[in-house]
Amino acid sequence: MENIEISIEFNPEIIQRIYSIIKEDPDYKPKPYRRGMLRIEQALEATSDTRALRLGDGILEEVADLFAKQFPRRKAIIVADTNTYAAAGKRVEEALRKAGIEQESPFIFESSTLHAEYSCVTELVECFKKCEAIPIAVGSGTINDLTKLASHLVGKRYMCVATAASMDGYTAYGASIRTNDIKQLFPCVAPQAVLVDTDVILQSPTKMTTSGYADLLAKMTAGADWIIADWLGVEPIDEKAWKITQSGFHEALLLTEKASVQDEHTTIAKLMEGLMLGGFAMQLVKTNRPASGAEHLLSNFWELERRIKKTKAVSHGDLLSIGILAITAFYEWVVNAPLEDLDIQKCCANWPDAEAYERQAKEAISEIGLNVCIQEAKAKYISREQLGIQLQQLKEYWPEIRERLSQQLIPYKEMKAKMKQIGLPTNPEEVGISRSHLRQTFLCTQYMNRRFTVLDLALRTGYMNTWLNGLFGKGKIWEI
Repeated sequence: MENIEISIEFNPEIIQRIYSIIKEDPDYKPKPYRRGMLRIEQALEATSDTRALRLGDGILEEVADLFAKQFPRRKAIIVADTNTYAAAGKRVEEALRKAGIEQESPFIFESSTLHAEYSCVTELVECFKKCEAIPIAVGSGTINDLTKLASHLVGKRYMCVATAASMDGYTAYGASIRTNDIKQLFPCVAPQAVLVDTDVILQSPTKMTTSGYADLLAKMTAGADWIIADWLGVEPIDEKAWKITQSGFHEALLLTEKASVQDEHTTIAKLMEGLMLGGFAMQLVKTNRPASGAEHLLSNFWELERRIKKTKAVSHGDLLSIGILAITAFYEWVVNAPLEDLDIQKCCANWPDAEAYERQAKEAISEIGLNVCIQEAKAKYISREQLGIQLQQLKEYWPEIRERLSQQLIPYKEMKAKMKQIGLPTNPEEVGISRSHLRQTFLCTQYMNRRFTVLDLALRTGYMNTWLNGLFGKGKIWEI
């Protein structure tokens, strides 16, 4: 594909070693020391929006060169908040000035605790309409999503300079924006170019980096949900997106095992590669299915709940880590269930009609004070006839499905140990969630999003309470 630029810095020590080998053996053909380079190249070739990625140590000054190549003879306008402008925005502005690139005055959100609210998108849209400049988002998830949607709404492409390894949305299609208290994914194209200076990333708060690890680890349970949805004919797996996403996930597992023996620049660079890969996969299929499953439904539910009830906010990464562990534990009961013996006739007889299903959804959500997203629940409903066809598919192919799930999933105890090593919370009480409330969340979240997950499998097979009883109670993972 033409006009694709990849610039990933290599470890100088590795390059020196390869150079020495070549001098000793002229026939030696060096291989990239980092498998991720090939994956990122393939991902860029497969995507339609992002054309260039530069990732390396101390490369922030290259922002002017990258901008000039991607947007020749165009003005620039930096978008940042007070934190990200101090972290990188001021140096980006200076680098552009030195290169002779014209700029509009930077658009800086004054709040140090900025959130991705639609009102902020409106502010940016009004600004972008008044000038011809190309936006450069200098920040992490919030700044990138706000700039992404605002640029899309005025018909502009944009560039991103990442400031934290906090999430996988940098290169993703769509922006996660809160409107009417509900976080929604708005369709919009990803940045045309992305620059990641690991020196900048390493200066970000540790909590943001652990959030990035949580987003990568979520690919395990999200992938398991996609496997089930694929086998049941709900949402087929896109093989290219699958390979891109899952390679990033497995890289994350290696990172947790080798972090102590790697230098911090190498570790953070590999983390950022994994996050970029997740974004590329979402860009490829124009949905966040490759990176988001039941674990994100739980964490998004808790975020929404806290906002509506005006309780203390907890970081996305911390809530997501509990969501991942909860779904990982739940899956251990799923894969051991005898679904090859499922009584389909009984399941269909117990399945509610559309009106009863809507009542169940309202009751489940209203029990904890949230009477929203009923339209999502209604969109997911299937008839008894459709359920019968779906469950027959499940019953017939359950041995194969179970085998693939077993290959995809990590045991609960192992995942918990990895999270502790990273510094993520592993008990619901650490993020202000009681065990009884955690159990209740399992019963609510499948009604709040139309995406098919393992929670829908539990509901449709009638196993929900059985599997939850295996997790909650005396002598179980979470005693109540």
